Amino acid sequence: MSEDTRRRVAFLGPEASYTHQAALDAFKGRDVTLSPQITIADVFTAVQKGTAYRGVVPFENSSNGSVVFTLDLIADLHGMHPDILVCGESYVDVKHCLLGYVAPNAASAGLQTRKLPPVEIDKKFTNPLAVPVCDLSRIKKLYSHPQAWGQCKAFLSTYLKGIERQDVSSTSRAAELVAQDTSGESAALSSFVAAELFGLDVLAESINDRIGNATRFLVIRRKDTASPSSTPPPDITHSTDGNGSDWKTLVTFTVDHANPGALANCLAVFGKYGLNLTSINTRPSGVRNWHYVFFVEFKGRKEDGDEVGYVNQALKELDRVCSEWRWLGSWENRL
Repeated sequence: MSEDTRRRVAFLGPEASYTHQAALDAFKGRDVTLSPQITIADVFTAVQKGTAYRGVVPFENSSNGSVVFTLDLIADLHGMHPDILVCGESYVDVKHCLLGYVAPNAASAGLQTRKLPPVEIDKKFTNPLAVPVCDLSRIKKLYSHPQAWGQCKAFLSTYLKGIERQDVSSTSRAAELVAQDTSGESAALSSFVAAELFGLDVLAESINDRIGNATRFLVIRRKDTASPSSTPPPDITHSTDGNGSDWKTLVTFTVDHANPGALANCLAVFGKYGLNLTSINTRPSGVRNWHYVFFVEFKGRKEDGDEVGYVNQALKELDRVCSEWRWLGSWENRL
């Protein structure tokens, strides 16, 4: 791996995406080159092939749940990214805005506010800032990342009900596309940063349904690069408290669905060793219908050596009660 590659961090782009902001946060103060990718899969591929030293991908949102694209890539059902491990995380506050071009008459007269009565706003929104600053009747098409729609349901159903929606690879890509449509008939769910980058007007700010909306991003590496417990070239700083709550671990496993209690037996292993589960997800296994891969994240850290620490002991016992399992990394808890 060349020195240039060892300092390249791939992220879901283009610039100004929330993943870009997560990458800036995760590698703050580090001498790295941030490399935007078109899709989440492209980030995984860059790290798997070694053209990037690390990757940053969205994992879950506090309002809308897990990013299924990332879960499926982590599960690696098609064997395209077998060496990917998680080595870090970053949290970014998400304040979606509606971006576009203000109508010429509104621009010349100043942004004409079109507010709903306060009582109606209070009924529909937990976020009182989600009010358009101008007439939105010209808008015929909306662009955004699929994850954003579910975070802005109240605003969209109130002000833009029935408007065509187009999924794109990221919220910043949505802003980039809208910037090319000077007719003002399209708009994007994106960020303030994207508005500044692409020269768009903010038609409504903070349109997510809940104040405090946040997304968690994972930092991924290839398993043959330096482990989190060492001190590699640019990476995230990690604590050294072993199996304490300052670390998280992610594993996947499958069970015999015909065996009553199979899932309960697997989950009981973590409780036996005092490992606090922080999230559980499922995705179709791709093996047969109604057969699932379970994703379990818990507090603690896998150590070198099979007999060291509660996490290692739990994984050894998990091996005896599940069909198969994979360790997908341990990293510092930044929550």
